[in-house]
Amino acid sequence: MRIVDVCGFYTPHGGGIRTYVDQKLQMAERLGHDITVLAPGAEAGTREISSHARIVTLEQPPFPLDKKYFSFVDKEVVHAALDELEPEFIEASSPWKSADFVGEYAPAIPRSLVMHSDPLAAHAYRWFEGIAQPSSVDKAFDWFWQRLRRHGRRFDLVVSANSSLTERLTKGDVVNGPGLATGVTVPMGIEPGRFSPELRSEALRATLLATCDLGEDATLLVSAGRLATEKRYPMLVEAATIAGHSRPIGLVIFGEGRSHKKIMKAIDGNPHIRLLRPINDREHFATILASADALLHGCEAETFGMAAAEAYASGIPVVAPEGGGASDFVRHHPQYGFRPTDTADAVRAILALPEGSRPELPTPVPRSMEVHFRELFALYEQQSRRTSVAA
Repeated sequence: MRIVDVCGFYTPHGGGIRTYVDQKLQMAERLGHDITVLAPGAEAGTREISSHARIVTLEQPPFPLDKKYFSFVDKEVVHAALDELEPEFIEASSPWKSADFVGEYAPAIPRSLVMHSDPLAAHAYRWFEGIAQPSSVDKAFDWFWQRLRRHGRRFDLVVSANSSLTERLTKGDVVNGPGLATGVTVPMGIEPGRFSPELRSEALRATLLATCDLGEDATLLVSAGRLATEKRYPMLVEAATIAGHSRPIGLVIFGEGRSHKKIMKAIDGNPHIRLLRPINDREHFATILASADALLHGCEAETFGMAAAEAYASGIPVVAPEGGGASDFVRHHPQYGFRPTDTADAVRAILALPEGSRPELPTPVPRSMEVHFRELFALYEQQSRRTSVAA
């Protein structure tokens, strides 16, 4: 099958979308598909990845908020490129201009919208946190729900990587209107063979607890990721600090980003909480995860909780919000889930962990990205057959 991914937020300079696209391009040929990623760029061109995978860039203007990215602004140029590529299935990778252009493409070709972001949870709900409930924010942002409903009518599938987002999209804005009948969940996965409970090192655990000025009888929590506002690290620091009044608890955060100063202010000299640079050595990071007693995670706006998936594969509990990508892993052990943005409930979830070392959990069966793409492409083939029969 010839698939074209109209990917409005691809950049060769890195980021989660680039990682996903690179994996998709590698998997497509292995699974017998021909795939083109159509992206905006500084100049028009084609980069052949293999005989059945390529990235085609169309010359478009820079994205105003980040010069590493470019924006689709010319619908006719995008449609002309689709005419030339002759796809059998079209995918849009954001709910903005790329989805508009794909939705307005006239030929009766099956198409999907992949929700790589959750703008309401990542931004709007957080902006009005403490002032308005999400239902009230939905009402104020009904223009975005109208956009989503329009996409739901134009796209055969609206794909999310977590069941929480699919449920929200399907339920819709209960104040103003229905949801999307075309929503479907296709979870992502992790590097196969990288993370395992067998990597646990008691010596490394003791070392990390020692950096927190604690002994081996304490509970070791780790957190990892970009230090961004939506990750809610100050809330996690506060929750770990409060929980630490009840019993010895250490928290080690691995990351860097624009919220560094806010997090250090929240730590406020607490010797039991450390903020360290990210671990780029993936083998070492896998050993750290397996050696911890739990992952502490605060973001309810992720479309897929990669850190939570890696922690689950490492055999440790996930203490995280009951919403967003991490919630699919909290469901394995719901006592460790907490209400999003609720510090007191996060304290309760932390204290639900057994004292000292991690609990004994069943051996996990981690999901790989190959499984993700097999399921995704199978959905596309199934939809393509339905469209052919209907025609």
